[in-house]
Amino acid sequence: MQSRIALRPLTPCFGVEVSGLDLARISRDEGYAELRRLFEVHSALLFRGQSLTDADHQRLAALFGPIEDREADSRKPGEAVPVPLVSNVKAEGGVTAADDPHTLNLKANMLWHIDSTFLPVPALTNILVARVVTAEGGRTELASTRAAFRDLPPERQDRLRRTVMRHHYATSRARISPELAKLPRFHKWPEQRWRAVIANPTTGEEGIYVASHCRAVEGLSEAEGAAFIAALLGHCTQPQYVYSHAWQVGDVLLWDQRAVLHRGTPWPYNQPRTLASLCVSLTAADGLRALTPPPA
Repeated sequence: MQSRIALRPLTPCFGVEVSGLDLARISRDEGYAELRRLFEVHSALLFRGQSLTDADHQRLAALFGPIEDREADSRKPGEAVPVPLVSNVKAEGGVTAADDPHTLNLKANMLWHIDSTFLPVPALTNILVARVVTAEGGRTELASTRAAFRDLPPERQDRLRRTVMRHHYATSRARISPELAKLPRFHKWPEQRWRAVIANPTTGEEGIYVASHCRAVEGLSEAEGAAFIAALLGHCTQPQYVYSHAWQVGDVLLWDQRAVLHRGTPWPYNQPRTLASLCVSLTAADGLRALTPPPA
């Protein structure tokens, strides 16, 4: 493993491009401590020209914590867990049509969100690996909720610390297609309640915890809650907080879900696009308990 690490800022307020680390060779004893330090401090890390196999990808993700498996309930004992793909490529070849439910689900990922806020245990990080990229479009954009929180006046920060929001998977899908939102896969988990601010236990910095999956704000009417959520997302995704990434094959992008929103951007759907995606679940050491509000 190379020992000289170089950093280049992605934006003035968060994120760095890291060179000098071969992610395929990272282990608990070699390289991970520095990788984790960069993750905690900078929120988003970009690595170019990597050659990660699926096995490498899984080993890397497992260093951060438990790998999320949304299909665990349907797997046979001992069945291998594949690396999920964010892709419009069909198994039999070709690509899905623009109005196919699979493509509509991909379009829902183009809403600003934090991964897995609709799960009983949400995500700490997502590690994305570029396998097939498009000639145009298909970017992944990140927005720093940590910088956005810092820029709020103290009274708004205090209000957010006292705010609890409710999240459900079908909420984001209904924003794209009411029919898509009716599919059983978007109703596997009940509504989840999370505080609107999450602190990083390592640095003490706070980020806004909001997503397109948010369906309600406790203590507000439906209309008031919708306006509150929209305003919060609008604040967090102002241009000064956003990094827009144009993919190259071999890129690896990972970010701290406690501090970053993300979304995809459209591309010509006749062009294949495949990203390999592994989410890692939050643990108590990452701040899960503090994110969990008392019972309603």
